[in-house]
Amino acid sequence: MEKQKFMDFLSLKGFKVTREREEIINEILTMKGHFDPDELYLRLKTKGLKVSRASVYRTIPLLVESGLIEQVERVDKHAHYEKVSENSHHDHLICIKCGKVIEFYSPTLEMLQDEVCAKEKFKKVRHNLEIFGYCENCSR
Repeated sequence: MEKQKFMDFLSLKGFKVTREREEIINEILTMKGHFDPDELYLRLKTKGLKVSRASVYRTIPLLVESGLIEQVERVDKHAHYEKVSENSHHDHLICIKCGKVIEFYSPTLEMLQDEVCAKEKFKKVRHNLEIFGYCENCSR
């Protein structure tokens, strides 16, 4: 389903559905957690797949635009990504010293956002919350 959504997106935008793009989306669909383009590239190479680093970097923005992945910034300003899932929304605590990312979900925060949107007659599509600070180890 997700793979087909991406293939349909590519066709709609006038991009070719290449073997490399298929390998990239297949790999991303098996991944859990955050990844960066270089990690994705190395995973593909380790499996013996013939995918260029340039193809990975060119495909990432298309995956973001299609809504299948989203960017999660890290302290080192190196972009990391994760799959978007309607059933597993979460937010992030990001340590500005070591770069650790802690995922969390708060029904209270979600409810507050819904209340704000209702009050402002705003139709929420999605959101991304990142709280920057220091993890337990770095705050000692």
